[in-house]
Amino acid sequence: MSTGTTTHRGGSTLAALSLSLAMASAPSHSQTEPARAPTDQDRYVGMWVTKDGYIRHELLPGGRYDEARGNRRSAYQGRYTLRGDHIDYVDDTGFTADGDFRDGVLYHAGMVLYRESTPRR
Repeated sequence: MSTGTTTHRGGSTLAALSLSLAMASAPSHSQTEPARAPTDQDRYVGMWVTKDGYIRHELLPGGRYDEARGNRRSAYQGRYTLRGDHIDYVDDTGFTADGDFRDGVLYHAGMVLYRESTPRR
C-alpha cells in the first residue's frame, strides 16, 4: 500500500513538475509582445479641437483615433498613420481622409484643429 501511495504521490509530483516546466517554457505575453517605446507615431497623441469646439479628434497611442462631433461622442473611430507631419485616417467603415500638421496646428479636410492645451486663435 505504501508503494501505491508513493507511486501516486510521485506521479502527481511528476505531473505538477511537467506542468510547471511547460508553463515556464511557453512564451508569456511580455515575451511575445515587447513593450512599445514612444515613437514618431505618438508625437501628436492627444485631443485636437476646432476653434468652436464642435469637432474633436482624439489621437490615441498605438494609431487609433476617436472623433466626436457636437454632442455625438465617438461619431467616427478608426486608425491613423503618420509620415512626417502628414496624417492619414481610415475610419472603421473604410472612409479615408488626411491632413497635415503645421506649426502645431492640424489642417484636416478644410478644418483647422488645435491641440486642446493650445489656445485657439
